[in-house]
Amino acid sequence: MSPPATEPAFEGLALVLLAGGQSARFGGPKLIAPLGGKPLALHAAAMLAALPFAARFAVIGPHAPDLAALGYQTVPLDPPGAAQARSLALGVAAAQASGARAVLVALADMPLVPSAHIRALVEAFDGERIATSAGGVTMPPALFGAQHFAALTALGGDRGGASLLRGAPTVPLDPALALDVDRPEDIARAEALLQ
Repeated sequence: MSPPATEPAFEGLALVLLAGGQSARFGGPKLIAPLGGKPLALHAAAMLAALPFAARFAVIGPHAPDLAALGYQTVPLDPPGAAQARSLALGVAAAQASGARAVLVALADMPLVPSAHIRALVEAFDGERIATSAGGVTMPPALFGAQHFAALTALGGDRGGASLLRGAPTVPLDPALALDVDRPEDIARAEALLQ
């Protein structure tokens, strides 16, 4: 799959898709759970692959679908089952090595985020950081400038980059579209919203 034509706002932006989670609350490998006729993770992955990022990286666990087919450079989560901060660190390190000026961090288990929201984040990005807000909560997708790469690769635990987003400007997203699939019932909610 060839990369889309470059748009000035996307120049030097790398995408990091986190697809290495343990699915502990789901009770099985959620990223390959069927949603709308295809694996859950492919919804976010395909939407993001259609945008003209300079580079695309997916940090994957053993149960991720084939994201390389969508143009992602895959980075295996090592060790498998490590916390979200480890996924983030590996993805950001790969983006940094590619020469990115900034990184957009997105989650493979958020299947309903529209491309218009990603474009709004990129357009509003001032080189520092910007995040999504839904229902009063600040969350990914989020953009971080290169000055935050060292802090992002040094994080620990399962909270990812949340601590670095405190006080960041945000772009609002309908809470229904910010659905993060954690449990089997979330798949049913996502199915209803896809209709």
